[in-house]
Amino acid sequence: MNKQLERVSFAGMLVTLGIVYGDIGTSPLYVMNALIGDAGKMGNISPDYVIGSISLIFWTLMIITTLKYVIIAMRADNNHEGGIFALYALVRKNAKWLIFPALIGGAAILADGTLTPAVTVTSAIEGLKNQHLGPVTFSNSQHDVLLITTVVLLLLFVIQRFGTGTIGQSFGPVMVLWFGFLSVFGVINLLDYPMVLKALSPYYAIEILFSPVNKVGIFILGSIFLATTGAEALYSDMGHVGRKNIYATWPLVYAALFLNYLGQGAWVINHANDAAYRNLSDLNPFYEMLPGNWRLFGIVIATLAAIIASQALITGSYTLVDEAIGLKFLPRLIVKHPSNVKNQIYISNVNWLLCIVTLAVVWYFGNSQKMEAAYGLAITITMLMTTVLLYEFLKGSLRKGIALTIALFFGTIEAIFLIASLVKFIHGGYVTLTIMLAILYIMWVWYFGNKRREHYERESEYVSLLDYRDQLKELSKDEDVPLFTTNLVYMTKIKGDYQIKRSTMYSILDQEPKRAKVYWFVTVNETNVPYESNYTVDMLGTNNIVNVQLYLGFRKSQSVSVYLHQIVDHLVDQGILEPQVPKYSTQRKRKVGDFKFVIINEQPADLVANDQIGSLDKRLISGRIYLQNITASPTSWYGLEFSNVVEESSPLFIVQEKDQYLVQRKIYHYVDDKTHQ
Repeated sequence: MNKQLERVSFAGMLVTLGIVYGDIGTSPLYVMNALIGDAGKMGNISPDYVIGSISLIFWTLMIITTLKYVIIAMRADNNHEGGIFALYALVRKNAKWLIFPALIGGAAILADGTLTPAVTVTSAIEGLKNQHLGPVTFSNSQHDVLLITTVVLLLLFVIQRFGTGTIGQSFGPVMVLWFGFLSVFGVINLLDYPMVLKALSPYYAIEILFSPVNKVGIFILGSIFLATTGAEALYSDMGHVGRKNIYATWPLVYAALFLNYLGQGAWVINHANDAAYRNLSDLNPFYEMLPGNWRLFGIVIATLAAIIASQALITGSYTLVDEAIGLKFLPRLIVKHPSNVKNQIYISNVNWLLCIVTLAVVWYFGNSQKMEAAYGLAITITMLMTTVLLYEFLKGSLRKGIALTIALFFGTIEAIFLIASLVKFIHGGYVTLTIMLAILYIMWVWYFGNKRREHYERESEYVSLLDYRDQLKELSKDEDVPLFTTNLVYMTKIKGDYQIKRSTMYSILDQEPKRAKVYWFVTVNETNVPYESNYTVDMLGTNNIVNVQLYLGFRKSQSVSVYLHQIVDHLVDQGILEPQVPKYSTQRKRKVGDFKFVIINEQPADLVANDQIGSLDKRLISGRIYLQNITASPTSWYGLEFSNVVEESSPLFIVQEKDQYLVQRKIYHYVDDKTHQ
């Protein structure tokens, strides 16, 4: 963990503002607009409706964002990482069934992350319609809005590879300006109707749910929930900036947001019955309350803030996917670390997949109003799943009754929000839920496909490396077998008691004996120290069988070939290995011979004829192997692109069950008209 993240600092707070609060910080762009839509039109809005709605916003931010996430959930950090997967990793030993809320919640937040960039950037760009900048007048065409939105989003996804530290430092000052802008114009408009401050009382929040001025009843919570959708992303981004920097900045952000909601509410109350507004249902109070000479600046700064909102979800998605890979929920992907902070990462596959899906959402819906109708539904599912896992965590530090009370309190509120948000399903929520189910299906196949494969793998599929020492030593000296290579390397994980998959030994001894001077079995372990590089060697009591454990820092490239050449040098210098001086070489005094790396690819072909495995399990296992084969290959993962790599196919199960019904048939031979059996 970077020590800078363990303390509060101006630089840390600046980065926090730049990469954490984008999503929740842009909620003033669309929440009040959604509430006007619930009322039908401006003319239907009364002061009681506005005050009650803002009171709901205030207490939702207080209960869900502040109390649940900032105060309670952020205590549940896993090696300084936050998010639903980090929380699951802390409690998974409590019960096996906790895998289900973890998978469902993770898939939901990843799906909602595709909608956040679309709705925030589009809603901000739409503010440019008919705006004048000197002699230039912006178009009123929605098609032009979509084109500009597409360009902005493409640029955002392109810059991700530079790292969140760099991005946060550049976005931080913009967000300082943004929250200052929200506060100032919120206060200016608040002074025109100070009575809106009554929204601080929870009485008005409860009253509006049952008041006749609220025509949608409890379903108003579907719009209110939009104000707190960034809470889960805030928790996920904790590892990027540190808990203490979030503690220091959240009160300032909360105050800025609430002041702006109060200002918008005051403006709506004062102008609800104006002839120019009373029949409108799609105006945006955020822009309308700005003085004419500040309107264009507000649109520009809102667009920049919307970009940062997208950034918060993107970085949160990287963190979630990285944790999912570690938990074996998702296939292995290449994770890069663009800065010296381990938690600041970049995953190219995730970045461009998010980009494609986000742009598809933009063009499918066409405008921000339709996107808002779908926004927030999936994230309510994530919050509920987080509450379930949080209860398991709290049981470890609190009395069970207290932990249950806390969980029921948050769970009841979030269940009500979910019910209120279900009305969004037919208006676009089906899109995010479809994306969620697609992600959940991939996770399901990867995780349970592996579990079912392990279930069917018998003990005979693993062998002890120690049992084959004599054969490997003899094979190495057997000159009747052609020399395959000087150093034969298998990237394989050796379990306790030197247990290794039978397929590895089958590759060396059975398919075609591979004679080598030295047999290497290498395991790569990633550490939390950026540039650490060390190793351990176990010769298993021989001079030609080497069990190597590599320990590499997260900033070190996994160039296994380079490391092995150095290890051979060290072992030769120590007299552990005999010199491997090649007869021909371009390098003087070279002591290292040639290497061949064998990659074993498991194939599911033997599943079809295996009657011991059920049809559902066959599909799960086959699906998992398919995903394994189309994602990061071992060659690229271990940096072996320029090495001598041999790829082999292997059945899942080397040892096959004998067919108990197979018997020899009697054969009759006819010789000289005499029958012989």
